Amino acid sequence: MEAYTSFAKPVFEAFRADDRPGPVHMLNLIRLRVQAAYEDRRAATGIEAYRAYGRLSAPVLADLGGRIVWRGGFELSLVGPAGTAWDIAFIAEYPSPAAFVAMFADPRYRAALVHRQAGVADSRLVRFRPLPAGAGFSG
Repeated sequence: MEAYTSFAKPVFEAFRADDRPGPVHMLNLIRLRVQAAYEDRRAATGIEAYRAYGRLSAPVLADLGGRIVWRGGFELSLVGPAGTAWDIAFIAEYPSPAAFVAMFADPRYRAALVHRQAGVADSRLVRFRPLPAGAGFSG
């Protein structure tokens, strides 16, 4: 099972406990499988499985007041392990940390996760507090 759906319990509890006011931004970096790995062995590519996840999870994100605030197409990694590449990169905004946590209780989202698990080979999910944009690198 992919790490996204099996958070380390202490990390998820720390996420949940820090339910500060205001939005949370979640940086998502996704590397897809060439062929999806469904338990029932259905034939699909990783992108097909991830698109099914996106289609089914989008209404849940919207119902929670969330949205995608940035999306990018990978070109080149200048810093980091050689050969690291991501197929999909985006930042999802949730109105609060509690809204992100609530997503996992939604049965529609839980059903969509089957497709994410089948399509994703590796991922990173990083929580950020949004800050105002600035002119310099340090804010």
